[in-house]
Amino acid sequence: MLVDTVRTRVGSALFSRVAGPDGRANRARIHETPGPRWFAPDSPVRTVHGDASMFIGGIAALLLQSLHPLAMAAVAGHSGYKGDPWGRLQRTSTFLATTTFGTGEHAQQAVDEVRAVHARIRGTAPDGRAYRADDPHLLTWVHTAEAYCFLGAHQRFGAHPLDAAGCDRYVADVARVARALGTDDVPADVSSLRDRLNTYRPELRTTPAAREAARFLLLTPPLPWAVRPAYGVLAANAVGLLPPWARRALMLPHVPVVEDTLVRLGGHGMTRAIRWAMRPPA
Repeated sequence: MLVDTVRTRVGSALFSRVAGPDGRANRARIHETPGPRWFAPDSPVRTVHGDASMFIGGIAALLLQSLHPLAMAAVAGHSGYKGDPWGRLQRTSTFLATTTFGTGEHAQQAVDEVRAVHARIRGTAPDGRAYRADDPHLLTWVHTAEAYCFLGAHQRFGAHPLDAAGCDRYVADVARVARALGTDDVPADVSSLRDRLNTYRPELRTTPAAREAARFLLLTPPLPWAVRPAYGVLAANAVGLLPPWARRALMLPHVPVVEDTLVRLGGHGMTRAIRWAMRPPA
């Protein structure tokens, strides 16, 4: 049928962008290798990380993370996010999929590989401060921003939002991965996640690198013009997930009536479309 053909083509195009040329092989390895997993099939982390709302949550997380000058300096200096944005996305999505759905052995291998990369990244930020990517304090900031945005996107746009206990379990689930990566004492429930986000606020500010990253993510993404309107809907809803203070820091506009109606409806429509397109064949 024509509808099935369209769904398959769109889904394949999305999957190849997110997962990369080795995506199918990685998916088979992650899901089909027998062995114990870090997370049970009914774990909230699997519900959240397996949903299309991650497209919105991921953009929001990058915007929020950019507000830490040392974290942003490390990204700007070493990640290649502008020269190879799809490669960075593919590496990140493979890591998330492996630690969420893969065997415990594969999850640990993925963590070890990331830690080895982090151990080599050192530098000096434009303000003169030294940074290193394996700094537990910076790792905890990156984790906190991700957990906040991933969960927030799922609760707003996910197919099956979690109840309060499920949200706390999600934060506890992702804390396991964060500890394996070398973070400080990470939040274990939603309340402590929000508290930890606020404890970082005195360290956060807008830098030229953060503004450049926001422009890249929101205004000049590396996408064909034909699909930029769809991406724009996702990006607008990512902005809507940010705390008000983060939006002000990045000088992102806030139009409450429009955002709470048209923009949010568009976000629901886009995540449903992505979910439909990427649904595995029966």
